[in-house]
Amino acid sequence: MSVYMIIDSTVKDQKKYQQYIDQVSSIVAKHGGRYHVRGGEIKSLGTWRPERIIVLEFPTQERIQKWLASEEYKAMAPLREEGAETQAIIVKGYSGE
Repeated sequence: MSVYMIIDSTVKDQKKYQQYIDQVSSIVAKHGGRYHVRGGEIKSLGTWRPERIIVLEFPTQERIQKWLASEEYKAMAPLREEGAETQAIIVKGYSGE
């Protein structure tokens, strides 16, 4: 069953964050992930006012962990850390049961 990573991101340094965005897609794909949401217009239905939302799908939670622990990702993670404040959760997909 698929696992989703949902990220709430607030940009601090647009240049560094853009460098991160430009590099991360290929690493996500290499680890079996794909984007469902990557920024875009947000309409709040309550008090939560996120600036940017990202939704990634991976085949398993282990694949997410391998992506995050990969040398490629660790090498570029400082760009995300310096470029944006982020919060993330991992949630299992719905199986219909």
